[in-house]
Amino acid sequence: MKNIIVKVLKNSIAEEMELEPGDELISVNNCSVMDYIDYKYQISDENILFEVRKKDGEIWELEIEKEYDEDIGIVFENPLMDNIKVCSNNCIFCFIDQMPKGMRKTLYLKDDDTRLSFLYGNFITLTNLKEDEIERIIKYKISPIKVSVHTTDSELRKYMMGNHKEIDILEHLKRLIDAGITVDCQIVLVRDVNDGSQLDKTIRDLSSLHPGLRSVAVVPVGLTKFRDRLVELKPFDSESATEVVRKVTALQNELYEKLNTRFIFIADEFYITSKLDFPTYEQYEDFDQLENGIGMCRLFKYQIFDLIDEYKDCEPITDELTFVTGVAAYELMLEIAQEIMKKIPVKINVVKIINNFFGERITVSGLTTGKDIIEQLKNKDYKNIVLPRNMINDNNVMLDDLTVEDLENELNTEVTICDVDGEALLNLITK
Repeated sequence: MKNIIVKVLKNSIAEEMELEPGDELISVNNCSVMDYIDYKYQISDENILFEVRKKDGEIWELEIEKEYDEDIGIVFENPLMDNIKVCSNNCIFCFIDQMPKGMRKTLYLKDDDTRLSFLYGNFITLTNLKEDEIERIIKYKISPIKVSVHTTDSELRKYMMGNHKEIDILEHLKRLIDAGITVDCQIVLVRDVNDGSQLDKTIRDLSSLHPGLRSVAVVPVGLTKFRDRLVELKPFDSESATEVVRKVTALQNELYEKLNTRFIFIADEFYITSKLDFPTYEQYEDFDQLENGIGMCRLFKYQIFDLIDEYKDCEPITDELTFVTGVAAYELMLEIAQEIMKKIPVKINVVKIINNFFGERITVSGLTTGKDIIEQLKNKDYKNIVLPRNMINDNNVMLDDLTVEDLENELNTEVTICDVDGEALLNLITK
């Protein structure tokens, strides 16, 4: 696979060396580059040798002096510089197996790639790793990595993951941790499968690996309406979600006394479904699992309420805005909108989008489609729509391939994307 440069960062070493988009990296330090992790390892030294094929075919050899670990400043056509390693599991809860046909191909890719775990925070299972790949993680100190555990009961894990390999997940984790690799874990919780006493056992087992195993996230299984011929699974309701919250809270208190950390954190959806209060800001500690939806609601509310007084004399950029959100975050966004309107003279509509595309049991905003937004907002005269960034990808495209421009054309109003960040939202509202 060719390592084609698509971007050269301004004021970088690469710009100084006159590298350009379209150039091809051939080798570093006379070694071919296997992938991005290998590349980062090779360029970590202070003196390196770059071999590059220019767009006109000319070969350049560049001797580069730099600070240790200083980046060169190039972006490659394929961020991994290699093929993605795909998942060989057949998990009973796999979200990709529950998606309808006809969506873009990348959404059906089941990755189980350590490099994506390191670079983008994707979770891996360790069931698909070969010995040389484990050794490579240790050699290159690929840390932190994120591992999907689900249960430490070997037989139950085989069933849940549809993979009958004899994998002792605790031994695998211990080997990585003993080598200095920091690990964050995830449990996809399936009602009446790995909850209850199984969850208790799993948490106690994993806590024995702290501090190398830094934290554990517990997230509810996502169930779409497209589960024909799949294992029948139960969604969490108010009663079962309440049981999860209470069990985890008790474990957190116990572990805090023992480890000086709560260690296990559960997804915001459990608190929303149970109608129990979110933990305090401090109880989320370092928000290590924020990208997994752990503490996002508490952090966002904290940011808004902490900063709002600084904006009370600011003029709004418009007299009316519309916050679009999923069902799960609707009550929170109502509360936030009310607080903002107390301090800033702006009308804010808050609209929840029912997920007709995947089914009403899917309530998170990140799985909202453009089609649902259009169908539920069209002809409603909502102005200046604001969408959370987790509804779109980096190319401003939604899950069903509709773009921000498509929404603007259909709804006849401006659509703005905002990070799920209190300061970003307040800056968006005011001049």
